[in-house]
Amino acid sequence: MKSIDPKDFKVVDKVKLKKLPTLLNVDADDDEKEEKLDKVQAKLSNLQDIMYAHNKYSVLICLQGMDTSGKDSLIREVFKEFNPRGVVVHSFKTPNSTELEHDYLWRHYIALPEKGKFAIFNRTHYENVLVTRVHPEFILAENLPDINSVDDITPKFWEKRIDQINNFEKHIAQNGTIVMKFFLHLSKDEQKSRLLRRLEEGKHNWKFSPGDLREREHWDEYQEYYEEAINQTSKEHAPWYIVPADDKDMARYIVAKIIWEEMKQYTDIQVPALDKEILDNFDTYKKTLENS
Repeated sequence: MKSIDPKDFKVVDKVKLKKLPTLLNVDADDDEKEEKLDKVQAKLSNLQDIMYAHNKYSVLICLQGMDTSGKDSLIREVFKEFNPRGVVVHSFKTPNSTELEHDYLWRHYIALPEKGKFAIFNRTHYENVLVTRVHPEFILAENLPDINSVDDITPKFWEKRIDQINNFEKHIAQNGTIVMKFFLHLSKDEQKSRLLRRLEEGKHNWKFSPGDLREREHWDEYQEYYEEAINQTSKEHAPWYIVPADDKDMARYIVAKIIWEEMKQYTDIQVPALDKEILDNFDTYKKTLENS
C-alpha cells in the first residue's frame, strides 16, 4: 500500500472541491486496508490511555460530509479499540427547544471533551454555516435580534458566523484542545449508489429518509458552502483535512493515520512520573499488601 502523508490531505491553501479526488488509488485490497487500520487503532488506543494519565490535552475530532459519506461507520471502526470512558460521540441534529434558547455554539461548548479524552462531533458547529445557508429560514428559529425575516440574513451575517467559529476554535485550542476537522469528500455518483443500496437491501432500509433525496437536490449549493467554509476556517490550530470518501475502508484508514501522525507531534504527552515519596516507599507498600 502507498504511504499516507497527512500533508497530502491538509488544507493549507485555497481549495476547489471539484478538483480534488473522491477516490484514492493506493494499490491495496480490503484485507490490507483493514490490517493497516487495525495497527493504527491499537496505537491510538494506547495513546489515549497515556493522554488520560497526562491530563493536560483533550482532542476534538470534527466530521462533516454529505449524507451517506460514511461518518457513522468511520466512528465505529476507527475508535472501536478505545476505552469507552476515553471517547464520547456527539451527533448534532436539528436544535431542540432548550438549545434554541441559547446561542448556536452553546450546545457545542458543553459537549467539548474533558482533559485526557477524545470527543467526536458527528456533524458539527459547521452545520450553522452549511444547512442554514441552504435553508436560511432555519435561522428564524434562533429568535435573533434584528433578524425578523430571511431578507434580514445578509452576506455580512455569514461572515460574522465564520469569524465566531474561528474564534471558538482558537479559544479552545489555546486552552489545550487539539482540533482536527475532516471533510469526507464523496462523489454524487457514489452517494446515488449508497442511497439505492439503502432502498434495495432490507437490512439498510431503516437508514433511508426521503429527506436525503430533498437534500441531494441542493448538492451544488452544499459543495459551494463547504468549500467556502473550509477555505475560511482551516487554520494551523484547527486544520481541515479533505479525505476521499468513495472507498469507506480507505477513508477510515486515512482519518486514523492522520490523527495518529498529528498526535505524535505532541511529544510532551507522557505518563506522569510518580511522586518521589511514593517511589521511595514501594517496598513498604508491597509488604503491607502481602501481609494484609
